[in-house]
Amino acid sequence: MRFEGTGGYVATDDLKVAVNAAITLERPLLVKGEPGTGKTVLALEIAKALGAPMIEWHVKSTTKAQQGLYEYDAVSRLRDSQLGDERVKDIRNYIRRGKLWDAFVADERPVLLIDEIDKADIEFPNDLLQELDRMEFFVYETGETVKARRRPIVVITSNNEKELPDAFLRRCFFHYIRFPDAETMKAIVEVHFPGIKQRLVSEALRLFYEVREVPGLKKKPSTSELLDWLKLLMVEDIGPEILRERDPKKLIPPLHGALLKNEQDVHLFERLAFMARREAR
Repeated sequence: MRFEGTGGYVATDDLKVAVNAAITLERPLLVKGEPGTGKTVLALEIAKALGAPMIEWHVKSTTKAQQGLYEYDAVSRLRDSQLGDERVKDIRNYIRRGKLWDAFVADERPVLLIDEIDKADIEFPNDLLQELDRMEFFVYETGETVKARRRPIVVITSNNEKELPDAFLRRCFFHYIRFPDAETMKAIVEVHFPGIKQRLVSEALRLFYEVREVPGLKKKPSTSELLDWLKLLMVEDIGPEILRERDPKKLIPPLHGALLKNEQDVHLFERLAFMARREAR
């Protein structure tokens, strides 16, 4: 099983190497990078390229590691016992499988995505160490051990909001997705907008990277925001000549709401425009 990218996902050579190394070593692939660099989509594209089933576990701040294994619904069992339901005789009726359980017993080797692991409590990664290492866990309520039929391809994403424990990092193959350079970004744009006018792309990319390099920017626009902006530019029929303008009064890019996502950054550009107007007098 080798990942060579797909027609809908531009994968750099080092990313392909990382994916295939994780598959060969049978270790989780830990992917970090700026939001919007395609970390989550990577798992979907790996599954598509390998023809493997996809299982997604999207982590929230309240997510516990146990939920990935299973949950015992004691409340429902108590309610059913009060109602005289026959189901209460078999405790298995109240065991709810988690995403890891689903991945372990899948008929085909699946791709398991554990998305944004750094959103959860700091103990969350530690609580999954044994299960991801041994590929098995014990169900106390039924006394059974669930073992993986075959090791799933595990992709774990992180936005670097929290430091992950060293013991967890040791068990992963790590890859940092660098922000795409202009040439790679052109290829990404072409995948999403085949046949788009190259002059528009060139001017939009120039302006996009200029925005990202503005000192003091709180949130740099990402790849997904660039694609949204390009779509709006085409819908509104805004040509490259408008993007090329150097008028100080128009320092903020047209349709900037697709690129600038908070008031601090908008105010920053407004101040820069004000200073440029003063200098032009």
